[in-house]
Amino acid sequence: MNQNLKKAGQYIPHLVAGFCAIIFLDSLRYKFTNAPETQVIFGTLDAWSTSFGAPGLFAQTGLFSQYVIGSAELVAAGLLIAGIFPALRRLQSIGFVLALAIMSGAVSFHLFTPLGIDPNHDGGGLFMAAMTIWLTSLTMVVVRRKQLLTIGCGMLGVLKGNS
Repeated sequence: MNQNLKKAGQYIPHLVAGFCAIIFLDSLRYKFTNAPETQVIFGTLDAWSTSFGAPGLFAQTGLFSQYVIGSAELVAAGLLIAGIFPALRRLQSIGFVLALAIMSGAVSFHLFTPLGIDPNHDGGGLFMAAMTIWLTSLTMVVVRRKQLLTIGCGMLGVLKGNS
């Protein structure tokens, strides 16, 4: 029984990665087609940023536009899916870090701006999806912290010129 439980536990990170990737990929149809729901969200955020002197920050050509955020979500989804293959497992860990960063922004904007937790009057479904991805990504970052530390140390060595 213990062996079966351990074997099943090996698949949980991949199920979590698949779930997060599906949510990210599904949201792209709204972000990349300039859907009305997306216009409401990014329009509200742009009006908010304009109120403190940063007009255009969330506009369609802004630094944090729906296209920039959508592109980051696409990269995260790609890393999460690629990491299902054993030779690319480290990419999945990097994908979880990117997902955590993206969703940290999303959750913060829902909680601390006029956007609120139910901007599209869907019962807060968008916010709950963001929270779910945030929590699962945080959990996976903690679980894979040793692997992420190894990746970080390797990158630091490359940057310093050590092989």
